[in-house]
Amino acid sequence: QLQLVESGGGSVETGGSLRLSCAVSGYNRGITCRAWFRQPPGKEREGVIGISSRGTRTNVAESVAGRFTISQDDNKNTVYLDLNNLKSEDTAMYYCAARVGACYTNLKSSDFPNWGQGTQVTVSS
Repeated sequence: QLQLVESGGGSVETGGSLRLSCAVSGYNRGITCRAWFRQPPGKEREGVIGISSRGTRTNVAESVAGRFTISQDDNKNTVYLDLNNLKSEDTAMYYCAARVGACYTNLKSSDFPNWGQGTQVTVSS
């Protein structure tokens, strides 16, 4: 199975930026899907964006389109989430998740058996 470790969270002001990182290990064969989820306080976990080990990106919700960008390094062992123009509504625990196989069009938590511990992002005025 895949192991995931997130880092890069913190507290920023509205309009600021952060880069979250997800170190991926434990699988070196075939295609995998790596995705970012988030869970705001008192709300359900939701999919943000995903990328396959081949570089194909999933669609994203309008609330983050144009502000959040997913990428990965050349060896596919690190996945990044660039958070730009942050809003208070973006405050959440951000999780990295992975599965063996290509990404589906829609990101669902139940499709991902491997999860990191999460990293907190707090946006203040």
